[in-house]
Amino acid sequence: MNSENYILLVVNPISGDSDKSPIITSVKEEAKSRKINFKLYETSGKKDKEAIESIIKEIKPSRILVAGGDGTISLVAQCILGTEICLGIIPAGSANGMAVNFNLPQTLPEQIEIALSDCTMKLDALFINDKICLHIADLGINAELIRNYEDSGIRGKMGYFLQSIPTLFNSDSPFHFSVETEEGTFEETGILLAIANANKFGTGATINPNGKMNDGKFEILIFKNLDFIEIFKTINDKPEMSDDFVRVISTHKAKINSIKKIPFQIDGEFLGEIDEATATIEKESLLMALPEMFCKLHTQNLH
Repeated sequence: MNSENYILLVVNPISGDSDKSPIITSVKEEAKSRKINFKLYETSGKKDKEAIESIIKEIKPSRILVAGGDGTISLVAQCILGTEICLGIIPAGSANGMAVNFNLPQTLPEQIEIALSDCTMKLDALFINDKICLHIADLGINAELIRNYEDSGIRGKMGYFLQSIPTLFNSDSPFHFSVETEEGTFEETGILLAIANANKFGTGATINPNGKMNDGKFEILIFKNLDFIEIFKTINDKPEMSDDFVRVISTHKAKINSIKKIPFQIDGEFLGEIDEATATIEKESLLMALPEMFCKLHTQNLH
């Protein structure tokens, strides 16, 4: 077996409060049955990026599998952007927004099968203030909710639910946004501004139904008010949302400003409060192994 036939499995041992040993064992056995070399790296939270880059240089894997949440996927993605190394994901975190967007199956054998499959696609990478964003970032009420959820110490969907009501009542919204793109400058007031390359939040809510992850563009969505009927529509895969509820701007790059500092998050990670953000996109810079249906839909929609 040569180095071109190497799988690197990157595991976050503490993500999602779950035991990762079944994942490690299953991937190792699958690699053996396919006569592929296998190497394991477990993250520690200290200099992981440097360690992963060093391993990549040493073994030159053709594929990297990630067992963790969105944070771990983002970490590995930064190491392989612009290369031909393929990334496969096994959702095992508290935040699995990428897995939700790809509609990955729930069972481990199916997840491994997809992560090692020949169904691959190059996806765009979104950068906000020079930090990679793999699916959705936002300024406003959702970032406030994530901050309050992180502070509460209560994990899972119940933690989100318990924090959602006080967040709504105590929010500083509405916020005033100024968005500068190649087509002009737009002013809007709203409760949330999302910068999205993907379609869904990790909760499954579809906020960007027409977004494509490989078209070289991203969407800025400004939600103007807390309309519960419109919010309820987001449980559908293709919600038709009113122009009175959301303004959508599709672009290649943008500069966003607000009058005051606003809570900000990327891919489910709260990153403090900001009053300006610059967003750019790198077209087809991340090679990923994905479900066949996702690949078909994205290929069809580009023609």
